[in-house]
Amino acid sequence: MSDAMTGMRGQVRTVTGDVEPDALGTVNYHEHLFQRSPLLPGDDLDDEDASGREAAELRESGFAALVDATPLGLGRRPDAIRRISRATGLTVVMTTGVHRREHYAADHPLLRASEDELAAAFHRDLTVGAAEGLSPASLDSEPDQDAAPRAGVLKAGLGYWRIDDAARRAIAAVGAAHRDTGAPVMVHLEHGSAAHEALDALASVGVAADRVALAHVDRNPDPGLHAELAARGAFLGYDGAARARDWPDAVLIDCLTETARRGGADRVLLGGDVARATRYRAYGGIPGLRYLGDRFVPRLRDAAGDDVVDRVLRRNPAAWLAWRV
Repeated sequence: MSDAMTGMRGQVRTVTGDVEPDALGTVNYHEHLFQRSPLLPGDDLDDEDASGREAAELRESGFAALVDATPLGLGRRPDAIRRISRATGLTVVMTTGVHRREHYAADHPLLRASEDELAAAFHRDLTVGAAEGLSPASLDSEPDQDAAPRAGVLKAGLGYWRIDDAARRAIAAVGAAHRDTGAPVMVHLEHGSAAHEALDALASVGVAADRVALAHVDRNPDPGLHAELAARGAFLGYDGAARARDWPDAVLIDCLTETARRGGADRVLLGGDVARATRYRAYGGIPGLRYLGDRFVPRLRDAAGDDVVDRVLRRNPAAWLAWRV
């Protein structure tokens, strides 16, 4: 175990240091302060002032912490994330890992990297300090740990009913980094597909289901499926609010409430995954990060009650984010 891991058991790694899980308060488990992707041309989140204003609005809407889910190679900007955290008082947990292949140019080095190269990059982000890229200099240098923000979550991205070679390498690398650190894991599910398969793949590399958050599982709003996944121990990432083009918020509220009734109340996480400049108020769009706290959470409270909301916003994310070495 590295020196950076000593005393880490049970704590949450944020960009401003390690904290006790109970200190997080209300957590938005999935947002993006910065992001650049060829899948979202013209929707880049790349303005520190604007992203800071948006983070402040999230804080004002009732959230004390967020997980920034932008992994390697997509314009993550660790130092800026930490400056925003300090300026707004919003606790931020940063992510390392890689997304599904469509988020990268065809010749991007992350898509060609070996399992060992990816694992080394992920491990560095978690224990030494966040850096972009896979060059030897970025992996071998030893920045001052007090000056380098560190990631607190590992991530892999899957396609629609697809675990391709790039995803399998990413999963293997996530497993290696997780086994050494105990850091929690997030997996992107495209339209909520392949959830059981994702858990199986992660289990094969040493990641237990109760360390995994299944992002976008609510894009398949099936409470029977969600109860099955919760019974396996997985955390269920509900992050599709305000997407009325697909279905109204009522569908997600009903699904979450029924999943909780079937025994999944201790496994649900809530986020917004707004992730586009055209949907951030500070960038000139709508509805913004405050939608979740201002509009969705009150409706969820009316439908599911205070105890479920407290689990979803406080207890469940604290349990997921705590490192277990």
